[in-house]
Amino acid sequence: MNQILKNTLRFVILVFIQVAILNNIQISGFINPYVYVLFILLLPFETPNWVLLVLSFFLGLSVDIFSNTLGMHASASVFMAYLRPYVLNYLSVRDGYEQGTRPGVFHYGFAWFFKYCIALVLAHHSFLFFIEVFSFSNLSETIIRIIFSAFFTLTLLVTSQFLMFKK
Repeated sequence: MNQILKNTLRFVILVFIQVAILNNIQISGFINPYVYVLFILLLPFETPNWVLLVLSFFLGLSVDIFSNTLGMHASASVFMAYLRPYVLNYLSVRDGYEQGTRPGVFHYGFAWFFKYCIALVLAHHSFLFFIEVFSFSNLSETIIRIIFSAFFTLTLLVTSQFLMFKK
């Protein structure tokens, strides 16, 4: 299947899962899973930075439209996309990334994928939750929300790698 078609389908499916199912899951107000970030995480290494930022903006905006959150997801997604090249550079494998591969458990191993995901998911969630609260008055509560939501999101992301993306 064409890569553009695959990514478009992934975009639509992840936004649908997020707004139809996961936005309705809130356990004690502390766990909010955001699986739509998988779209940004799985874009090919060769994706130009400007395309990455534009796609991330539209991804976040799509979630914002259905969630009525006024650009919070769009800004958090763009922040995550901005950090992605730096995280990839920091986690770079010895010989560099193979041409035509995409980030994933099966190409670069579980440890690499987990470090990659945890860095970007924590950045996304921190940005999102601090924008949502827009103050440091309840710092401990916000940090607990970030940690619990990131843990639940990471669990979903890693599980999806093993269920959907087989070798």
